[in-house]
Parts: sequence; C-alpha cells; structure tokens
Amino acid sequence: MGGPLQGIRVVEIGTLIAAPFAARLMAEFGADVIKIEAPVTGDPLRKWRKLHEGTSLWWYLQSRNKKSICVNLKSPDGIDVVKRLVADADVVIENLRPGALEKLGLGWNVLHALNPKLTMVRISGYGQSGPYRDRPGFGAIGEAMGGIRYTTGEVDGAPARVGVSLGDSLASLHGVIGALMSLLRVKTGQGDGQVVDVSLVESVFNLMESLVPEYDLLGHVRERSGGALPGIAPSNTYRTEDDGYVVIAGNSDPIFKRLMQLIGRSDLADDPALAHNDGRVKQVAMLDQAISAWTSHHSTDDVLAALERAEVPAGRIYSVADIVADPHYQAREMLLPAQLPGGASVKMPGIVPKLSDTPGEVRWQGPALGEHTGSVLGELGFANDEIERLRREGAVQ
Repeated sequence: MGGPLQGIRVVEIGTLIAAPFAARLMAEFGADVIKIEAPVTGDPLRKWRKLHEGTSLWWYLQSRNKKSICVNLKSPDGIDVVKRLVADADVVIENLRPGALEKLGLGWNVLHALNPKLTMVRISGYGQSGPYRDRPGFGAIGEAMGGIRYTTGEVDGAPARVGVSLGDSLASLHGVIGALMSLLRVKTGQGDGQVVDVSLVESVFNLMESLVPEYDLLGHVRERSGGALPGIAPSNTYRTEDDGYVVIAGNSDPIFKRLMQLIGRSDLADDPALAHNDGRVKQVAMLDQAISAWTSHHSTDDVLAALERAEVPAGRIYSVADIVADPHYQAREMLLPAQLPGGASVKMPGIVPKLSDTPGEVRWQGPALGEHTGSVLGELGFANDEIERLRREGAVQ
C-alpha cells in the first residue's frame, strides 16, 4: 500500500539537516525522493555525529527511503541531468545559500519555465529577500535570532541550546507544510507551482507565542525561567527524593485543587486568592516551594504514580535510555527495528504522524553514495552508453 504522497516526485538539492529532513518526511509517506549528492564526498551528514563502520547513524535515518544519485553541478552535462529530473518532478527542495542555484543556471525562473507545475521549497538562514539574505545561516543562528535561545536556560545563566538542531527541524516542518499547500493548489487546478520561501530565523520566530504583542503593548520582555512556564502556575520541574526530576503541570483550576489536596495542602486548594491562574501567578514562588517540599520526600516513581491517580499531568525527564525502555514508545511503533549494511541490527525512530488509512513506512535505510544514479537516469530516458559517457566524463558517479 502506497502512502498519501505516492506518485509525487521530489528532487532534493541539499545537505546536512533542513532540506534533507523535509525530504525525508515526504519520503516516509510515499514520495519518490531523489537526492542529488556531490561525487566522491556526498552529503557531509554521512560523516556527522556517531559513525558505524565509517557512516553516520544519523545518515541512515535522515536519508531513509531516498534514492541517491551523484551529479557534478559544475559540469554542463550534470546541470542537464538536473534539468531533466526537474522537468518530471513535482517538488524541488533546496537549502543552498540564496543565489547559488541561480549561478548554476538552476534558478526558479529557469526551473519554472521547464515545469510550470513545479513547487520549489527554498530553505535558507534569512529567506530569499531582505538585507540579511546573503549571510550564511545555520540552525543555531536561527535559534539565536528567532528568539528561542534568549528564553531558554536558567534564570541567572547564559542562554542555552535545546540539545538538538531545533532551528533546522522547524524550518523543515514549515517547508513540508508549504510544499503540501502548494501541491494542493496545483493538484486541484487552482494554479501553477510556486516558491515556498522558508527562513530558519522565521521558522523559530513562528513558535514564539505572544512575545511581540507582550513587548509592544506592555513593554514586557520574556526572560529565561529554567524549568518553569512563566505566567502560568503552577507548572515547573521539581526534584524528587532519589535525585530525579518530574515536570508537573497543575495549572488548570480543577487540576490545581487536586494537586494541592494530594500534597496535603487543602488550605491552598481552598484559598479563593488561588482559585484562578492570575492569582496563582502572583504567588508562584510559594506554590513551587510547597510542591517541592512534597516531591523531595518521595521517589520519582512514587511521585508519578500518585500524580497519575490524582489525574494531574506529569512526566519524568526522559533520557534516550528511558525512551528506548518505555512500553508506550514501543506500543506506538516509535522504535522500529532496522538493519544496516553488514547486518548490524539497530533501533530507529518511528514515523510521525500516524495516519489511519495511508500510514508512512520505512522501505530502506539511507542509501550508499550514488546507489541509484544508473537506475534514475535510465528512468529519465538516458541510454546505457550515454550513462557510461557521463560517468567517464565526471558528470555523474
């Protein structure tokens, strides 16, 4: 059974994280994704983070279900290969610096003329316009300028990194959303393809809730708050007797009452001044102290069990070891068995979201460099002798 994107061809001209993650998401739901890589070296992600027998484990995840072809974009014949690919594609996803594709003769005007139905997702640090357009931009810079790093970390500490490449991943998600909206327009006959212009900075900024009106109208600058949720109380991270950490969200009015009764503070549960969030925010330090006094005298497991019985939302802070051992992750097929070249077995993350009728699937892990060059070119109508000529002349690998 094919996924909901079966029949959609995507050409990926990108490296590392943002464009490749967007293409991976589409590949998991049935799109035919052809990844263009540089000869010899390929995507630098192949050598990033932890390696297994010389290849990144991240690569096998990030490039699953994709076809890898090696094309020399400095060769006129290589550029011709890309044009023939694009002429038969629905989507191009790229994350080169603005203007780079134009210098290669592969800008939007050229590709749109070849294929008016084409959607082009362009992911860059600052977008395709504006005074910062030509600056180099990585996800870390997007997180810094998008506002999220300023609000992340301990109250008296330096701005902190989330721990993963959040800026890139957020840009990827916005890129997929834009691609699907554009495809819907094309497939329903409402118009031709279009450019989906995604900025790393703006993708992060889009998640920053009401920061702008809070500042513009009230002059309020949201600051770092550690594990707390500013303006909503009580909602924080609390230490337990066995040195664990539990996130407790007791911030709705009835949940707050149940939480206070559970920790033996009926006086707070019945206090009219604490009946609603605005009153609780004024006394958040006192409430956090009361909750901490309770959690610090119980183990993490006992705290979580008691909170579950009281129907108070809570959860432990999971490490990856906790995730892999968790039965709910397993029941939801979020830990999929995979086999790497050479036969090694490994767990990989499952697919999100879950579709009831046309779910995503993993058909293969990240391919070898240029594994599909011959077959893809054959599908485009290149004869075998022509493919061999292109290989000899270094246009493809």
